[in-house]
Amino acid sequence: MSTTRHLVNRQRRLAQAEAAARTITEAPSRRGVTSAATSPANNSPSVDGSSEAEAGSARDAARAPRGRQSARSRPSRARSTMAAAPRPTRSAKALRRLLRVRAPVALCVLVVVLGAFGALALAGSLRSDPAARNVALTDPARTSEVKGQTEKAVAALFSYSYADTAASDKAASTWLTGKAVQQHHDMLAAVRAQAKEQKSVLTTTATESGVEMIDGSRARVLVYADQSSTRTAGKKPETTYAAAMFAVDVVRRDGGAWQISGIDTFGQGS
Repeated sequence: MSTTRHLVNRQRRLAQAEAAARTITEAPSRRGVTSAATSPANNSPSVDGSSEAEAGSARDAARAPRGRQSARSRPSRARSTMAAAPRPTRSAKALRRLLRVRAPVALCVLVVVLGAFGALALAGSLRSDPAARNVALTDPARTSEVKGQTEKAVAALFSYSYADTAASDKAASTWLTGKAVQQHHDMLAAVRAQAKEQKSVLTTTATESGVEMIDGSRARVLVYADQSSTRTAGKKPETTYAAAMFAVDVVRRDGGAWQISGIDTFGQGS
């Protein structure tokens, strides 16, 4: 009996040892099958084993220390920091707004200043130019005065009536000076000679005049005039018309009156 019991106990121990050994051997294979079954890569297996390679690289990355991962990520952060432009500060923004407001104002001021300097330079050059001394270009009042008195003098000097010769003499003494006295006498000599016989009346009207130059108390005026000569000696009066153009030099006397000092008919007879 003891021998039989001993054999039975021995067989039980051997069977338990074999079962334990079999359990230890099968446990790793079951864990591998379970992990392979639960892995996302196993759901889409590839023929060339790329899923296993990707799974292995993912496990390696997971096992890698955190220090290495942070070290690898540092260069990318540094590059992103260098690539990002610095944000402008509040003072920089305020300066930009100030420049946008002040720049047009400064430009306008600069244009005004340059214009003033240009005007001063032009005025200086005009004063040094002989033409700038021509008051006819800069003094309308004086120009109008010269024109008015010259036209009045021309109308009186070149009008003649056989019935009132004293008026012609008075006009000559009032409006003529210098060489113009003799010039006027020569121009009206033919009219005087025939006026009494033909009972003629000469009327002159200045239709237009232009002041060519005013320099101090001297001036030169270009005159356009219409003349009509009427003879009343015959049974029927006869009137002839003519146009005249000439220039006169005038001078201003102490009393303010302008007198004709020279007559230029441009080479034409009266």
